[in-house]
Amino acid sequence: RSPLSLDSHSTMAGRGGKMQKVMVQPINLIFRYLQNRTRIQIWLYENTTNRIEGYILGFDEYMNIVLDEAEEVNVKTKGRNKVGRILLKGDNITLIQQANESES
Repeated sequence: RSPLSLDSHSTMAGRGGKMQKVMVQPINLIFRYLQNRTRIQIWLYENTTNRIEGYILGFDEYMNIVLDEAEEVNVKTKGRNKVGRILLKGDNITLIQQANESES
């Protein structure tokens, strides 16, 4: 599922009775991940070898994110390094998606 995919609750009838897709704001998706305690995977800016996985504890308007139970995942070796609770600056984030639980 794409990080910005729309769920069934994201449609509404327009004036002509046609169904229209409602845009999902990025901050709302991040907030949903926080509320549901969804394990997420973050792709790092200019670092294609490592990704960070964890649970969002908080974030701000700059997309700085506090992650709990964070792990650094090496994409090539599948190696994992537990790093605990971290603050990841928004400047370092390229993509946020739900983590694949089968790889966790």
